[in-house]
Amino acid sequence: MQFYYGQQMPLRILDEAEFWKRQEEEHTVVIRELVDNLEEKYVQALQDWEKVLGETRQQVLQYIQTVIRAGHYVPQALQQQVLQFVPFWLKQSLGFIELCRQIQNHSEAVKGNMTAKVVLDHIIRESEYFIGIAQALLYNL
Repeated sequence: MQFYYGQQMPLRILDEAEFWKRQEEEHTVVIRELVDNLEEKYVQALQDWEKVLGETRQQVLQYIQTVIRAGHYVPQALQQQVLQFVPFWLKQSLGFIELCRQIQNHSEAVKGNMTAKVVLDHIIRESEYFIGIAQALLYNL
């Protein structure tokens, strides 16, 4: 991520968050569709995560609209509000990764499914990428 966005940096942050939360939300469906006979506790957990990630994405979209309406000057208070959510998004992605690892390591349905293992690795790496972006934002403020 580049840091030369100046006053529009909150919009850049929000764009990243919206993209990655949508990815994570879609990944809950991918996992459920890919793994036949996935244990009910994991199916339910993925459905719960899908809902939560969708709610987060909607919140991000609301902030995007607010920043866009602010025009060329984004008030400092609004910038701070956006930045306060970055740790939440990071923590949320960490929780999603933890669920993916639990499924990968403990699901009997996944143990014999090499494709599912590869896809879960990919999904974890993508969420870890977002975490890297979020951490870069937090440490470069």
